[in-house]
Amino acid sequence: MSDDILLDIEGPIATITLNRPHRRNAQTAEGWALLYDHLRTVSYNDEVRAVVLTGAGGAFCAGADIGGGPAGGHPLTRVRNISRTPEMLYSLNKPTIAKVEGAAVGAGFNMALCCDFVVASSTAKFSEIFSKRGLSIDFGGAWLLPRLAGLQQAKRLAFLAEFVTPQEAKELGLVTWVKEPDEIDAFVDDLAGRLAKMPPIAIAQNKDLLHNGVVQSFRDVLDNEARAQAINYATDDAPAAFKAFADKTEAEFTGKWSIK
Repeated sequence: MSDDILLDIEGPIATITLNRPHRRNAQTAEGWALLYDHLRTVSYNDEVRAVVLTGAGGAFCAGADIGGGPAGGHPLTRVRNISRTPEMLYSLNKPTIAKVEGAAVGAGFNMALCCDFVVASSTAKFSEIFSKRGLSIDFGGAWLLPRLAGLQQAKRLAFLAEFVTPQEAKELGLVTWVKEPDEIDAFVDDLAGRLAKMPPIAIAQNKDLLHNGVVQSFRDVLDNEARAQAINYATDDAPAAFKAFADKTEAEFTGKWSIK
């Protein structure tokens, strides 16, 4: 298997590392497919409770590797195949953290936005570079940007392809936290650890509820919340939380189904 993208699982935390530092972690079609496979593996591993996505060699991801010119095959088929990857990342049934150091450009920027949280180094830089390459945005950017930054700012980013700083990206709602280079590793480790201790079924349902809520009616959201809450009551986690509250202790969540 290619080592262009590495998957490391340590306890409840999976780390996926884009590993093409000689290309600032720009990915080929094969790389996007490998990322999809790693995400699918993680989604079926009940021991994994949080996922960190990062890049090797001081860069996050420079998008698609176009250094060799256009890839073979029909472009529509090729891009549709690649589009399975952002869909899998966005909807993954685990909390995800993009740890961004260096450049997050094009599909690399949108890949970070597919994650639940974006932690950026103060030295990072972001751009929807597509129009400067004669292309329109992809990897989910047309859906993500207006929802996170608003339509006008999304147009600005997509049309002008400007680089924005981590602080400006945070002000636009595209970055969750900005940390200094010597702080980011410890911060992400702590965040992933905290997420891994949360009730996994409730967190997965929160993710689905919030994602779906932006496109549903209020009535539909309330109905989905009721169904989700019924599922939570059928796990060991809700009773464990209630008991811990009464005992003034910390609950340990397993996500196990309590109905036999």
